[in-house]
Amino acid sequence: QVQLVQSGGGSVQPGGSLTLACTIPHYTLGYHAIGWFRQAPGKEREGLSCRSRSDGRTFYTDSVKGRFTTSRDHAKNTVYLQMNSLEPEDTAVYYCAARGGPTCEGSVGRESDYTYWGQGTQVTVSS
Repeated sequence: QVQLVQSGGGSVQPGGSLTLACTIPHYTLGYHAIGWFRQAPGKEREGLSCRSRSDGRTFYTDSVKGRFTTSRDHAKNTVYLQMNSLEPEDTAVYYCAARGGPTCEGSVGRESDYTYWGQGTQVTVSS
């Protein structure tokens, strides 16, 4: 069983920033494309980003493009989601996930494209 362990999150005012972290086993990070998702109450899980292992290309969904950025620290086996200009609509539980293969296949993809998941972390944006 592959474990993705998330940290970060919390509460922030509108316009603020937060960074989420996801620690992934070395062999998983070395093979799988890594994505970020979120799920707001009463809504379906929404794909936010996917970073290909093969060429490093990163795809973002339109709602977060220009505000959210992914990065990775190989030494720490950790990927990050930097979230800026947060809005109340960004309130959700956020998940990192490892895709079934090394590429994003040109898009963020769907929930079913991902095999392993983090435990989720709450992000609340409120004044």
